[in-house]
Amino acid sequence: MLELFLFGIGFVLLFEGLVYFFFAKKIKAMFEMIKDIKAEKIRNFSTILIISGLFLIYFTLKFYKT
Repeated sequence: MLELFLFGIGFVLLFEGLVYFFFAKKIKAMFEMIKDIKAEKIRNFSTILIISGLFLIYFTLKFYKT
C-alpha cells in the first residue's frame, strides 16, 4: 500500500515537473490569466478536482486490491 502511495506521489511530481519544464513560458502566461479569475471560481474548480481525486482513489483501492 505504501509503495503504491509513493509511486503515485512520484508520478505526480514527475508529470508536474515535465509540464513546467516544457511549457515554462506558457505557464507564466497562464498565471497572468489566473489573476483575473475570481477566487470563488478557483475554489469551486479545485473542490471538483479534490472530489474527483478522492473518488478515483477510493474506487481504485476498492476494486483493484492486489
